[in-house]
Amino acid sequence: MAIRVIRTEEDPVLRKISKPVKEVTPKIITLINDMLDTMYEAMGVGLAAPQVGILKRIVVIDVGEGPIVLINPEILETSGEQTGDEGCLSVPGMAGQVTRPNYVKVKAMDEDMNEVIYEGTELLARAFCHEIDHLDGKMYTDLVEGELHRTSYEED
Repeated sequence: MAIRVIRTEEDPVLRKISKPVKEVTPKIITLINDMLDTMYEAMGVGLAAPQVGILKRIVVIDVGEGPIVLINPEILETSGEQTGDEGCLSVPGMAGQVTRPNYVKVKAMDEDMNEVIYEGTELLARAFCHEIDHLDGKMYTDLVEGELHRTSYEED
């Protein structure tokens, strides 16, 4: 396992479209494990392969309920709406108001290339949309309503 460098918003790789994964090789398994390690080290809730410079359709997410690995994910269904602060490991120290669906249903492959379906609401729904956007070269900053602001982790 290794911590990989997280690309930041000025890196052109973040604006490119990722390619589907055709088969899960030992190299892909290493990438997934490194992505999880990198996400946890950075205290994030999600990470997409382009964020570590790899243009493959792979996402890892953990909103506190254990890791979810999505290979070649696609959104099947959305409903509702939520607006809230959103940040990104590729835009460190900043956040902005973004409106996303409040419910999202996703289809993907797992590490064994078996089809999996996940449903999420609130933070998980936001994470699904945010990370899948990365696979299509989209950044949350494209959707921010108003201005970005510095995040603050200091307690009042």
